[in-house]
Amino acid sequence: MFENQPKGLFALALANTGERFGYYTMLAVFALFLRANYGLDAGWAGEIYSDFLMLVYFLPIVGGWLADRYGFGRMVTIGILIMFAGYLLLSVPLGGDTLALVVMLAALVLIGLGTGLFKGNLQVMVGDLYNDPKYASQRDSGFSIFYMAINIGALFAPTAAVRIMEWAQQNLGTSVNDSYHFAFAVACASLILSIAIYYIFRGTFRHVEGGTKKEGVQAEVEELSKEETKARIVALCLVFAVVIFFWMAFHQNGLSLTYFADEFTARTSTGVESMAFSVWNLVAIIFIVYALFSLFQSKTAKGKAISFAVIVVAVAFLFFQYDATTGQIVAVSAPIFQQFNPFYVVALTPVSLAIFGSLSAKGKEPSAPRKIAYGMVVAGLAYCLMAVASFGLPMPQTTVGADGEPVAVHVADVTPQLLIYTYLILTFAELLLSPMGISFVSKVAPPKYKGLMMGGWFVATAIGNKLVGVGGYLWGNIPLWAVWSVFIALCLISAVFMFSIMKRLEKVC
Repeated sequence: MFENQPKGLFALALANTGERFGYYTMLAVFALFLRANYGLDAGWAGEIYSDFLMLVYFLPIVGGWLADRYGFGRMVTIGILIMFAGYLLLSVPLGGDTLALVVMLAALVLIGLGTGLFKGNLQVMVGDLYNDPKYASQRDSGFSIFYMAINIGALFAPTAAVRIMEWAQQNLGTSVNDSYHFAFAVACASLILSIAIYYIFRGTFRHVEGGTKKEGVQAEVEELSKEETKARIVALCLVFAVVIFFWMAFHQNGLSLTYFADEFTARTSTGVESMAFSVWNLVAIIFIVYALFSLFQSKTAKGKAISFAVIVVAVAFLFFQYDATTGQIVAVSAPIFQQFNPFYVVALTPVSLAIFGSLSAKGKEPSAPRKIAYGMVVAGLAYCLMAVASFGLPMPQTTVGADGEPVAVHVADVTPQLLIYTYLILTFAELLLSPMGISFVSKVAPPKYKGLMMGGWFVATAIGNKLVGVGGYLWGNIPLWAVWSVFIALCLISAVFMFSIMKRLEKVC
């Protein structure tokens, strides 16, 4: 998995890990913050949440257009600085009045603009590392590793958000609403780490910072005919149209699925199930997965011995944790469920690569477009599980708090395993679609338009994120099973469309 990869991949991946950790720490509690701090109902909170996600994923097309002219590295650096200013503004507790709302919205604009300059251009740089023929065959696995690194940051984010809020409330006497700002401040610290990693290891990827002219690929641009360029762009736009609906469904994890966790899922857990809510137990499982791969793939006795020792220590840690939690009731907060998706991504990435590596060796590996279509089908299955489990559940309910604002009511105690399994299925879909989609764009995009086309991928994601707000408007207005059925239908219709144009897409691969 890690062999024959360019050194710059790991530096760029780690820089992205720091930025994503801060982003997902903020995002884990953001929807709940909007409802608690400003007294917004589910629909308005969902509108702001989805608009922010749209901004974050739309502005990379602007960042890509600028980078094609002024260089990717320069835009990445400017983006981090702008993001830092946004998170700093968001971390200041100003209350819940109109001024505080305006300042919060201004902070979101800065974060969106900074992310637009940073996110897409960093990924273009990763793709350009594989223009070297000796690394070309490793492009898909390289993007899987890069995607895994993103999720390492996201894995720790929900726990960081919950723990720092609890610390502020217990040790500083901070109100619940003001404690949200401590979670937002974590993003500032993580960006400092991100920019430090970027510049310390810059020498490993400096050759891909400056754009296409400095990379010496201008000849490749001239070799593409107008017809071939058009065919590639059309194929990419068709893929973009499909993934809109995946992100609309997938990013319900921060909205309607978080509402479900808050209002319908049991707030306590016991036994083996409760161990899943400790991020350190999840990390131990990740160590076991990777050590098992290392144990069977290591070429030396020393390597096998180290791998075996890691497995023994991790298993012993899990047994100790089980013994320590026996008979205890563990509190379960709604944001903590968002740690399961990145956990599954990190733990299952080597499994995914092993499966597709085996298929590739047999000449049976599906193409990137086909994997994307399969991902849409799997995402639909995740919401099938939610729909079936939601039959018979009451409608979401609200009451009026002491301040006269609407407050969501906890109306049921559904087992946490429902969301845990739903996130598992959604992660299978994500692994089929997201890293493969990014790899497809970096491979198929005409070299002259790499930055712009990578921006196009994010624009599609932005539109999908804008549509995430539909979940907020449906919440409380139709039965829960019907809410999930909307996402089932959209995913399956998109998959059918994708299969119908598969030959056209595979032709440009």
